Amino acid sequence: MITRMDADIGRIFALLKSLDLERKTLVIFSSDNGAHKEGGNDPAFFAAGGGLRGLKRDLYEGGIRVPFLARWPGTIAPGQVSKHVAYFGDVFATLTDLAGLQTPANLDSISFAPTLLGQADKQAKHEFLYWEFHEGGTKQAVLLGANWKAVRTSPAAKLELYDLATDLAEAHDIAADRPEITNVIETYLRTARTDSPDWPIREPEKKKPADPAPAN
Repeated sequence: MITRMDADIGRIFALLKSLDLERKTLVIFSSDNGAHKEGGNDPAFFAAGGGLRGLKRDLYEGGIRVPFLARWPGTIAPGQVSKHVAYFGDVFATLTDLAGLQTPANLDSISFAPTLLGQADKQAKHEFLYWEFHEGGTKQAVLLGANWKAVRTSPAAKLELYDLATDLAEAHDIAADRPEITNVIETYLRTARTDSPDWPIREPEKKKPADPAPAN
């Protein structure tokens, strides 16, 4: 799959160049989640998580932190690496911004066009980002600024806090040491969401005990 994807992306680039559209086209590449283990895939075999904790459907960095690459010859300088924090909702405002259109008001979307164009001093930033996931029970996460990451694995679970600046693998829970941070995040966990009958907050279902093995 990786070999085919690499070859087909090369075909796209070659076509853009042959049509003289290479310098007029922004190409974006990303993923919708981290490594997975469906279908017998072993994410540990190729170290697919890159040392991050968690997999697809987790709210740890291994489940939600994904690569994001942008290519636009003549407009985006090659070889840049940015630490700007963005999420998929920001793509909408970015594209309207680049197209010279007005982004609708009252959205969480923030354009990262300044980052793409090498204008980091003009880049607006999110105060926080919020995630909520309901498969297998409700999970919540908040990223405050660029480094403070909090995860609640179920409604009854205690809040975990990690400093991604020093602990990107989320191995050391420091919630007990930083109550001033967790108090702020607890507010976001309550207010950054809207109740929905389609996605009720619920505890994970308890696994039924396995049936006893038949006697010989």
